[in-house]
Amino acid sequence: MPGLLRGIARTAAVAGTATVVAGRVQRHQASKFAQRDAETAAQRDQAYDEQVAPQQYDAPPPQEAAPPPAPAADPLERLKTLGELKESGVLTEAEFQAQKAKILAG
Repeated sequence: MPGLLRGIARTAAVAGTATVVAGRVQRHQASKFAQRDAETAAQRDQAYDEQVAPQQYDAPPPQEAAPPPAPAADPLERLKTLGELKESGVLTEAEFQAQKAKILAG
């Protein structure tokens, strides 16, 4: 029996040592990968920040002021022009009457 107990004790010691070594390797790998993941995340964050950093743009050139609207033509002048267009045959009687009504309406 002492030989059997010695064999069991030796097996337990080897198994315990293997478990301790495996645990150390696992912790070492986890630490190494965590550090690498943190570095990768930092690089990714930096690249993102560089991409979306507010860019400096030149101020847009000042816009030229719009020209003032043309003064409204005198209704009498517009009616004379309209009459000339009708006399020359450019406008029909119906078109003439419609435009005349618009001018007189104001």
